[in-house]
Amino acid sequence: MQLLNSLQWRYATKKFDATKKVSSENIEKLKEAIRLSPSSYGFQPYKILVIENEALREKLKPVSWGQSQITDSSHLFVFCSFLEFPDELVDDYVKHKSKVQGIPVEKLSGYGDFMKEKMKEKSPEIMKHWTAKQSYLALGNLLTACAELQIDSCPIEGFEAADYDEILGLTEKGLTATVVIAIGYRADDDSNQDLPKVRKSKEDLFEFIG
Repeated sequence: MQLLNSLQWRYATKKFDATKKVSSENIEKLKEAIRLSPSSYGFQPYKILVIENEALREKLKPVSWGQSQITDSSHLFVFCSFLEFPDELVDDYVKHKSKVQGIPVEKLSGYGDFMKEKMKEKSPEIMKHWTAKQSYLALGNLLTACAELQIDSCPIEGFEAADYDEILGLTEKGLTATVVIAIGYRADDDSNQDLPKVRKSKEDLFEFIG
């Protein structure tokens, strides 16, 4: 299983080679891997910013605890989750589902009403956590796709979300920064690449219930 070899190869890259860039072709492959990610109800309640601009990343670095990956990586993927999921977004999803799957909208109206009610049950705080969880599902696909393409990556939670929201103009779009992923190619002297991967044993991690 080649996937297991790829996952064994990857690690959280701490030092990127700033001279090496991920090709536009591979960026498109990573975007497609994210697009195909599963999400609750299929809503995909997030938007992903792909940032290459060096000046903008310099602004983000101080509010990312000064981590060098922010500026030295090839690209930053900033996962931004929705703060709300109003009826209009459910309607948009239903229309899109109707178009893609060839199902008349009127046959989906009952399901649409059901989803609207489920969204209304969520408090603002629960909604924020729920949409963030959906972002993390997509994050997993991005990390795996990077590993398959032999592109290094580092998921980053060490940043000030409120500052990201301000710098990137997210709040007025109904979004908030959830998690950041730096991608690129490891520096030759990144010592982390030579360390054995530390993971729990299968015996500790799994319990089989027959």
